[in-house]
Amino acid sequence: MSAALHVLRHEFPRLSKPACRSNPVLKQRKSSGSAIFSHHGSAEFLAAATTIKAIPALDGLPEVVVTGRANVGKSTFLNAVLGRKNLVHTSKKAGHTRALNFFAAGGIPSKLVVVDAPGYGARGRPEWGDLFTTYVQTREQLRRVYMLFNAKHGLSDADTAMLAHLHELCLNTHGTRFTLQSIITKADALPGDQVATMIPQMRQQIFEHAPTCLSPIITSCSMQPMFGIDAARSNILQACGLS
Repeated sequence: MSAALHVLRHEFPRLSKPACRSNPVLKQRKSSGSAIFSHHGSAEFLAAATTIKAIPALDGLPEVVVTGRANVGKSTFLNAVLGRKNLVHTSKKAGHTRALNFFAAGGIPSKLVVVDAPGYGARGRPEWGDLFTTYVQTREQLRRVYMLFNAKHGLSDADTAMLAHLHELCLNTHGTRFTLQSIITKADALPGDQVATMIPQMRQQIFEHAPTCLSPIITSCSMQPMFGIDAARSNILQACGLS
């Protein structure tokens, strides 16, 4: 067992406390999320939109959107959650995602939609940010925005700016349409002796810039078995009212 894995397994309950005691969705445990997302053929690509007018209606199915700085591991995370190895194209080149990509999930008929948003930061483009912001502000079926952070890199200025921006958008909807959830990726990249300090530090920074953001779910797609993915799946189901 690696040092990081050892610390994560023993520290996870303390480092990733749920938003409230009655909310079980952030606990590291098996749940119905695995069955729904891992069912063969349950996830498929639906559409890509580079403009607001191109966004599909999709019969009003509940949606969640995933965003993060370029190369945060967003595509790998989405593939893990959706239970498909290559459904979301991964690339070492930052800025590969250039549209809002819509994926159906939850079996046939589909139960929900997961949206992959373009990355932000130095490799991002203003038009991508405008598309994302307008989508978040106007999409009635949006239930939760998932914001990803690389455990090894911590929070950048672009991250804190986006957090503050999403916090304001969340407040402007009076918290009734969508909520904001943080995800820490690549936790295994942290040396074992840094896990217990770095993650609480990131959690505090997240809260400082976005008090409405739910406490982070810690993940690693490199560990076997993958760490935190079932918790993320359960969280999505809860956000969409399916748990």
